[in-house]
Amino acid sequence: MASKLDSLLDRFAKQDRLALARLITRVENRSAEVSTVMERIYGRTGHAYIIGVTGAPGAGKSTLVNQLVVKYRAQNKLVAVLAIDPSSPFSGGAVLGDRVRMTDHYRDPGVYIRSLSTRGHHGGLSRAAREIVKLLDAFGHDIIIIETVGVGQTELSVMDLADTTVVVTVPEGGDGVQVMKAGLNEIADLFVVNKADRDGADRIKAELELSVHLRPAVGWRPLVLMTQASNDIGIDALVQAIGRHGDYQREHHDPARDGERRTREFIEVLTSELEERTERALKNGAGGSAERVLGEIREGSLNPYSATRRIIEDHAAIARLLDEGGPKAVRE
Repeated sequence: MASKLDSLLDRFAKQDRLALARLITRVENRSAEVSTVMERIYGRTGHAYIIGVTGAPGAGKSTLVNQLVVKYRAQNKLVAVLAIDPSSPFSGGAVLGDRVRMTDHYRDPGVYIRSLSTRGHHGGLSRAAREIVKLLDAFGHDIIIIETVGVGQTELSVMDLADTTVVVTVPEGGDGVQVMKAGLNEIADLFVVNKADRDGADRIKAELELSVHLRPAVGWRPLVLMTQASNDIGIDALVQAIGRHGDYQREHHDPARDGERRTREFIEVLTSELEERTERALKNGAGGSAERVLGEIREGSLNPYSATRRIIEDHAAIARLLDEGGPKAVRE
């Protein structure tokens, strides 16, 4: 008899959107089944083109993303949007709800929109985002747009998932300088000066073009575009620029870069899996030496470094932790 997970994956393979939503929820909740799910769907990934959209709050990223969805749907492409939002202090959910964010597309079966709350993920946010993107890819979406709110280190790591990274700025407040300070200058494939009808837009554009000019003359040189997303001005040019960057990457394909990205993904998955299994095992009472060590930590009679060394050097304790925290839930 097939397990609930098998049934869910079968429905996912038949493009059941409810099955997709439930699998994403399991990723968000860090279910013990997540690794099994990813193993099962991984072979169907690698077909979607992933666009990252980031920049400071208030830059009009959501409006820009909304317009990109319109353009790609006009090309008859299946589009998914993953909006990574700050957490609500009350519910722990994303502040900007899926339905409120892009009501124009809510009833379009060719568009799937999901918010990922940052709450509780901490360093694991990039892994959760990566796994959700893989699910959206395996489901059959042609274009996946990741939108992040803010310009912190977490957002920079999430942008590593993108094939093309678009950094959105606005004319006010020396935003071009802030972009450079935040490190976004290094990750941008395209710069967009949005709300370009406002004073200072030409100055910000010139600042960004200068920063691009000062880069080493190797590889892709980021383009700087002007848009007014709310009026659908400059969006067609942005879609064309994204296409140009995609063409450039295909023409200058670097297997070594792909290898580095896969290596980073492996290390992230391995370290996260070890952490999650250990946490689950200790929470559920792993027993043996690990639980005794945890008791000494709680009492304050043992420091975390000595405790870690003791566990690492006890191979039996490590094996027990990993087994107790393993994905037993999948064996239904």
